[in-house]
Amino acid sequence: MDVYQAVASRRAVRRFSNEPVEREVLERVLAAASRAPSGGNLQPWHVYVVTAAALAELKARTGARAAAGDEGDERQYPMYPPRLRSPYRERRDAAAAQRYAALGVERGDREARRRAVARNWDCFGAPAALFCYLDRDMGPAQWADLGMYLQTVMLLLRAEGLHSCPQMAWSVYHATVAEIVAPPEEQVLFCGLSIGYAAAGGAQVGRAPLAETVTFVERAPRLEVGDGEDR
Repeated sequence: MDVYQAVASRRAVRRFSNEPVEREVLERVLAAASRAPSGGNLQPWHVYVVTAAALAELKARTGARAAAGDEGDERQYPMYPPRLRSPYRERRDAAAAQRYAALGVERGDREARRRAVARNWDCFGAPAALFCYLDRDMGPAQWADLGMYLQTVMLLLRAEGLHSCPQMAWSVYHATVAEIVAPPEEQVLFCGLSIGYAAAGGAQVGRAPLAETVTFVERAPRLEVGDGEDR
């Protein structure tokens, strides 16, 4: 699979099979992903891979909290700006509509939507998950580094025939994740990443047209008299 195929076929899978993922495959992917770029070569990511009994316990504990109506822990970072403006609000809404439609969930069916959200805590049936942390004193550039690392991991998983689902939702129950992975106090959970083989079904969410997000600049603007330095 070349890199274009990996990018084109990557999607957030929300329905995994129970086929196990071999540890050697995960080790190969994560070793290669260490080549992801980071400013100053800080490599600020801290990754915890959870499988087998540990993952089953995490799913059980988090599922119990959600079923009891527990709204989660104090947030460690905002997922979105408090007032998400256009066109970002519309893109998020459209993506949610596509996801629920693929799951057969009607717009007004709140109970079905609640069940769909609760699938996060089962990792959508995936047999493996990794959790990505960052030190609390890292800045925006290091958060960007973590994003590049995660994208590298997801594309390498595609090269291995695997799929994934990045889940900021896990940050809602970061205290329960910490009970399982025991991170140092100075680390903040950014997201989880469910990993496995995709089951049948699912859909790939669309993307904005290139013209909405990319501008090609080929000519420098002409300076008017009086602009810039004295001549």
